[in-house]
Amino acid sequence: MSKAKFINAIGTPLTADEELHDEGLEIQLADLWNHGIDGILVAGSMGAMQLLTDDTYRRLIERSVELSTGKGEVLIGAGDAGFARSRDRIKFINQFKVDGVAVLAPYFWNFSQAELINYYKALADVSNAPIYLYDLPVVTGTKLEIKTVQELSKHPNIAGVKASCNFDDTRQLIDVIDDSFRVIVAQPNLIDVLLHHGVNEHLDGVWGIMPKWTVALGQCAEKGDWEGAAKYQRMITAGRDLIVKYDFAAFTVMMNARGIPGKFAPSPFAPLNDAQNEELLNTPIMKQLIEEDPAQV
Repeated sequence: MSKAKFINAIGTPLTADEELHDEGLEIQLADLWNHGIDGILVAGSMGAMQLLTDDTYRRLIERSVELSTGKGEVLIGAGDAGFARSRDRIKFINQFKVDGVAVLAPYFWNFSQAELINYYKALADVSNAPIYLYDLPVVTGTKLEIKTVQELSKHPNIAGVKASCNFDDTRQLIDVIDDSFRVIVAQPNLIDVLLHHGVNEHLDGVWGIMPKWTVALGQCAEKGDWEGAAKYQRMITAGRDLIVKYDFAAFTVMMNARGIPGKFAPSPFAPLNDAQNEELLNTPIMKQLIEEDPAQV
């Protein structure tokens, strides 16, 4: 079967003053590439792009490209609340050689599907790198309909979609879209099942917390070892459930525990209190993760 492809939506490590934590970024990226992750998405939702200052965003892009060129696929997040800000982010990204630009549907206001088509086509005309639609309706409040994606797939500089929506919708899209248009799935609790059915491209931020287990799952799937793949899937799901339970601030605790410094949940996210921190670190899955998967630098 085809090899699984894992693209990790990296976190943005910050200092106490919420500037870029350079050491944290260097360690995080080295850890991902050394574990064998296939690609990264910089400044996606896991990177909290909309909560960063413009200076921190630009520094994040510059350093991530410096540290990752030639090591795997590099996608950059650029979607903002409206056309002008998203366009200006893309113009900045145009300075760098990257593999793609992921653009969220604009948020805050609700736009029609016709307006979204015009929005994405105009951004694709500006971008040097291929545009990837970033469908995340639980955050943006806007769903990219299948007919909208089909229409946008005709644009020569729109190469795919990162589908972070209900998998029923993604399944329908896969069935009708041309094979040359990439559908990159974000279903971290279903990786083994989807790989078994030939859905090989996956993008999520969880891979960065548990890269060893993620890559091992893909290796098991490639060998047809579905029992092994299911074992790693259960471990990944248990780790992801900690973020659901403790909120986004758990991301910082988990990354720090693996040896990757920085604050990954910008204000106004509140850090975990001492009792929550201790409880999280003493869960069986976290103890196992710290023992089996420290950062590789």
